[in-house]
Amino acid sequence: MRDVIEFHSSITPEIRAEILSQLDEIERTEDVRLLFAIESGSRAWGFPSPDSDYDVRFVYARPADWYLSIHPGRDVIERPLEGDWDVNGWDIKKAMGLLLKPNPVLLEWLSSPVRYRWDDDICSKLITFSKQVAHGNACLNHYRRLGERQWATYVDGREKISLKKYLYVVRPALAIRWTRMHPESIPPMNFQALMDGTDLDAEVTMRLTRLLEEKSKSKEMGDGSREPLIDDLVMSEFSQARAIAQTLKPDQTDLRPAADRLFREIIKVTEHD
Repeated sequence: MRDVIEFHSSITPEIRAEILSQLDEIERTEDVRLLFAIESGSRAWGFPSPDSDYDVRFVYARPADWYLSIHPGRDVIERPLEGDWDVNGWDIKKAMGLLLKPNPVLLEWLSSPVRYRWDDDICSKLITFSKQVAHGNACLNHYRRLGERQWATYVDGREKISLKKYLYVVRPALAIRWTRMHPESIPPMNFQALMDGTDLDAEVTMRLTRLLEEKSKSKEMGDGSREPLIDDLVMSEFSQARAIAQTLKPDQTDLRPAADRLFREIIKVTEHD
C-alpha cells in the first residue's frame, strides 16, 4: 500500500508576507478587525497546481456602533480579482448566522490547515460553538449537491477530464464518507486528512495518491483519465448521502440565544482591544 502523499501548503514566506500586507491594508481602509484569515481552495484542500490562485478568506468585526444603524451595511468585503489573488471575507454577524444553519463552507474555514491571521481566543469559541450545531444533514446535502454538480458538468460522459475538476468531485465524496463514519466530527478541509480518516482500501488509496501526484505536477487545467474505482467510490457516496438525508430529522435545539451571546461578546472584546 502506498502512503498518502503528504500535505504541503506551497505558501512561500514571500507570498505569506504579501498576503499579510494585503490583510493589514484591509483592516486600515475598512476600519475592521480581522478575527481570522485562512487559505481556502486547492492550496488548503491539498491538491494545488504550480499555478494555482491564492484563495484568502477571512471573518472580521466592525466597531459596535456599525451594528446599531437602522440601515444595515454590507456584510462582506470583496477585493477585485487581480492576478493570483482572490481575497474576500464575511462580517462576524453574517458568519454567526451561517454557523447556526450550519454552513459547511464556514466550518471548512475554521478547519483550514493554512492560517494567516488567527485570534486564538475568539476562534476557539467559534469552533466550540460550531460543534454544538447538528451538522450531519447539512454536510451530507451540501457535499452531495456540490459533488453532483461538478460531476454532471465536468466528468459525466467524458473519458478525458480535468484533474482539478475530478478532485473537485472526489473531495465532496470523501467529506460525505467522513460524515457517515464520524457523525459527531466535522469533516476536515484537507484532502489528505479526509483520506487518512475514511478507511479507504489499499487500491483506492493508491489511485487517489497517484491522482494527487499528477495534479501537483500539472498546470491548473491539466487533463487526465478517469479511474473506475474512484468513479465507483464517488457514486456510492452520493447515493448513500441521498438515502441517509431522507432519514435525518431536523435538530430542534435553539442555539440562537447562545449565538447572540457569543456575537455580543466578540464585539465587546474587539471594541476594547
